[in-house]
Amino acid sequence: MRHRLSEQRFRTLADHVESHALTRPDRVALRVDDQALTYARLHDQAVRVAGGLAAAGVERGDRVVLLLPNRTEFVVAWLALCRLGAVAAALNTAFSGEALARAIELTQAEVFIVDREFVASVGDRAAVFVPGEKTWAELVAHSPTAPRAEVSGGDPAMLLFTSGSTGRSKACVLPQRYIVRQAQIFAEQVGLRTDDVLFCPFPLFHVDAAIFTVAPAFILGTTAALARRFSVSAFWDQIREHEATVFDFMGATLSMLYKQPPAVGDADNPARLGWGVPLPGWADDFERRFGIELVELYGLTDAGAVLFNTPGKPRRTGSCGKAVEPFEVRILNEEGFEVPAGTVGELCIRSREPHVMMTEYLGIPEETLRAFAGLWFHTGDLAYRDDDGYFYFVGRNKDVIRRRGENISAFEIEEFLERHPAILEVAAFGVPSELTEEDVMVAAVLRPGHVLSAADLIEFCEDHLPRHMVPRYVEFAAALPRTPTEKVEKHRLAERGVTAATHDRGDRP
Repeated sequence: MRHRLSEQRFRTLADHVESHALTRPDRVALRVDDQALTYARLHDQAVRVAGGLAAAGVERGDRVVLLLPNRTEFVVAWLALCRLGAVAAALNTAFSGEALARAIELTQAEVFIVDREFVASVGDRAAVFVPGEKTWAELVAHSPTAPRAEVSGGDPAMLLFTSGSTGRSKACVLPQRYIVRQAQIFAEQVGLRTDDVLFCPFPLFHVDAAIFTVAPAFILGTTAALARRFSVSAFWDQIREHEATVFDFMGATLSMLYKQPPAVGDADNPARLGWGVPLPGWADDFERRFGIELVELYGLTDAGAVLFNTPGKPRRTGSCGKAVEPFEVRILNEEGFEVPAGTVGELCIRSREPHVMMTEYLGIPEETLRAFAGLWFHTGDLAYRDDDGYFYFVGRNKDVIRRRGENISAFEIEEFLERHPAILEVAAFGVPSELTEEDVMVAAVLRPGHVLSAADLIEFCEDHLPRHMVPRYVEFAAALPRTPTEKVEKHRLAERGVTAATHDRGDRP
């Protein structure tokens, strides 16, 4: 059914929780490891905390910093701020030093809800509330008669920061309607059910956990289950413990799970569906081994999820799906013209509905203007489409290595090398060349118990890859630097560049 563009009164995520608190009060709404809240309890705590925050001076439009790991209090505070029409500024818990100070300054927040370990990081602030301590208990002790702000769909609701895997993280201002409508679209396209349990092992300051796990669960009135962090060894035990039926993955996390030694009980789990990007070539084997269906889609914090494959239908190898309402998706060249099917260009998005994409990058208007140039949102991702409207991700525009006039997709090199039985994970990136432009370098992590030399890795590439894509530099590492959402921080690898531990095969034409 087509969503109505106008509502008599806009319903926020907090409104949906309140409705479920009346109709299914004893249903578990949220689990975080061993913490659990029913809809009745979640709503009650959110209302009380809203009262406490209002007493602390929080008003409609104010930004309140949430600097917390995954825990129930994060979601309680988020819903409380939603009721007040205030903005939840969800900061990356990996931020520290100058990066954290810059993010805090950007929010211009005066009220902070932080985990105990971050109290010193926020400095001498007038209002700091710490879950588990007296300050938080005083918030929850307020009477459940908090003031209620009337908000519109275009009002700012949340700040989520981009991953920063290829550069400095940006703060996306997400409107109230983005949260609700994106959750509705996602639930419909992925085929979520009211008896599902949605599991996410990634942090709540990330779109996967907040917008595509918690929000859809609260729209449907079902359960969102979160882990404090992704764990290869604990993942399937967590799925079983939470009786999770749906989970999300990143490419690296799926690969880590697949490369664990097969076990007799691999398929003995309650999951029916895993969604994420990208879907590797061995996806069919993963599905058979674990007894689930994998679905690839395409989304990002700035614009939400816009491309979907349909569960239950045969997939097109390599495709991240087709555009769904209310989104238009085009592949544009550098001049802003659409390119023919099969031609690689930048994936660009616009919406036929208001307030379902971010409003702006906070504090950097020039970046906002650049992103929305020509009335399209420019993702910075390279892709192409086929004649039937299916889209295929090629790589990040910033993740392209320029070698001797050739544009090389780092994603394609990584996808190929991860087929090697000795390689657990790998990152490909460009380093400066004495001939100008760049040379290809890879950093690889080997699977436990496996041995592989740099020369053998290069020979493997020479046997299968085009000559210009074969790495010049190879370095082995115990682990790759990562964001809290398990994305490799390539800018850190590139900044470090060639070291004494790097193998150089020499410059070859």
